Amino acid sequence: MAQYLISVHHDGTEDFENMDPADMQEVFAAVDAFNNELQASGSWVFAGGLEPITASTTVDATGSEVIVTDGPFSESKEYLGGFWIVDVPDLDAALDVAKKGSAACQGKVEVRPFQGIS
Repeated sequence: MAQYLISVHHDGTEDFENMDPADMQEVFAAVDAFNNELQASGSWVFAGGLEPITASTTVDATGSEVIVTDGPFSESKEYLGGFWIVDVPDLDAALDVAKKGSAACQGKVEVRPFQGIS
């Protein structure tokens, strides 16, 4: 078995705060059903949704002084909105999970293996 990060990326032009509540509930229900399916299959390791990018803080301790700034590390038109960590046999199985996750959250997802976990 190998562990994969399936990350959900949002386009910075999307405005979830102004999304129709019925549409939002539909997405939440689909993601909840997907989460339940992952848990029942034994593939679920961990998952989480993230607060909006405006809630981020960047910490830079690479120099002689620590610099803490409000906001994301880099400016980008896309940002990480949430993720799943799954334990599946191989990349093909991870891609099958990702297809279902993308459909559930109605957005693009990225699949990346963890280093040295197999």
